[in-house]
Amino acid sequence: MRHSTFRGGVHPGDRKELSRNKPIQYHVPKGDLVYPLSQHIGKPARPVVKKNDPVLAGQIIAEADGFVSANIISSCSGKVKSIEPRMTSAGVMAQCIVIENDGKFTLKEGIGEKCDYTKLSRSEIVKKVQAAGIVGLGGAGFPTHVKLSPKNPDEIDYIIANGAECEPYITCDDQLMRNRADWVVGGIKVLLHMFPTAKGVVAIEDNKPEALAAMEKAVSGDERISVLPLVTKFPQGGERNLVHAVTGRKMASTDLPANLGCIVDNVTTLTAIYRAVCLNEPLMEKGFTVTGEAVNEPGNFLVKIGTNVQELLEACGGFKQEPKKVLLGGPMMGMAITDLNIPIAKSYNALTCLVEDPVEIAQKQMTPCIRCGRCARVCPIGLVPQQMQVAAERKDYKRYERIHGVDCIACGSCTFACPAKRPLTQLFKVTKSAILAARRREAAK
Repeated sequence: MRHSTFRGGVHPGDRKELSRNKPIQYHVPKGDLVYPLSQHIGKPARPVVKKNDPVLAGQIIAEADGFVSANIISSCSGKVKSIEPRMTSAGVMAQCIVIENDGKFTLKEGIGEKCDYTKLSRSEIVKKVQAAGIVGLGGAGFPTHVKLSPKNPDEIDYIIANGAECEPYITCDDQLMRNRADWVVGGIKVLLHMFPTAKGVVAIEDNKPEALAAMEKAVSGDERISVLPLVTKFPQGGERNLVHAVTGRKMASTDLPANLGCIVDNVTTLTAIYRAVCLNEPLMEKGFTVTGEAVNEPGNFLVKIGTNVQELLEACGGFKQEPKKVLLGGPMMGMAITDLNIPIAKSYNALTCLVEDPVEIAQKQMTPCIRCGRCARVCPIGLVPQQMQVAAERKDYKRYERIHGVDCIACGSCTFACPAKRPLTQLFKVTKSAILAARRREAAK
């Protein structure tokens, strides 16, 4: 099948060799597990347990508070130690449920019982996905049951499995596809049952030959599912870029993939759908990469949600040298953190520990904009960052909106390509936040 791609994009060094051949290890947490009530886009979940309550693995400990919200599931057995503010990756305190882990991981009754998805209706599958607390596990955190409830389900003609994993350093999806292709395909088949006129496409960047081979073998003989190699380029895995690469259809900034007849799910999300629907296993664990030049033994893990980040780093032998920067995620779209004593939430997929801080280096090299236009050439959605920068620096928010600055997906491509080392992405994030906050204030009047 042909290689597909999108307009723009950049080619950062991927550094995946640090962990790409490290098989997924199952990590058993030893300490308390901590569950932030907000691990998804939408309203935070509402606790349904209280201090000293006994808890089983697979039990709902916080319920979705509205349609765009998600259940929180305990991934261990033990008892509720507290419900209190704890530090999160954003560097702020947020309400969390703390479970004292008894180390037994006793499962709630019924978990693991097999179910024939072909005997379930679309609404029954959505209810199982919703009950399991599944959200987008590629980083977005959008509640999956909402995505599986489009306005016009009969118009869905593509189920796209996002296996691009275009962010540098991160390799947990690659290892998942190599070793658990059956889980990914199982999730696709569940969705194809829900949308009977659709076909499935597994989209993988061509720097993952083993994953491509494993997925092609797994779908062999199934006429409704194919594997599509993608050109290796960042941000190939962005939803808008992926829809265009697979289907040729162009998404407007106001569109959702469903408006173009597509359901897009990360391969990790698809495995969670398979396990929830076919094995009656709610979302309790996910793939996670610990990597970077500062880590003793980079690796890929199947880790229980709520596990302490510091504990997982110690499982990799800790630091071999003090890092200059530590990120949750990768270097293009990850979030810098200063405290490792935080829990792994649903949408986290990596800890990247760098011996050099690229932002610090860029700040020392920064010059005024030279108007070369490289930022516009690499923008995957066709914006003009040079003009956005001028409007943002002047706080001319009306102009910023007129030139579609709020459509920026903060992928970092413009910053990466800028020879003047301008901190464009950071400026655009701050500006977009200010505009959206102003909109909320206006709507509340």
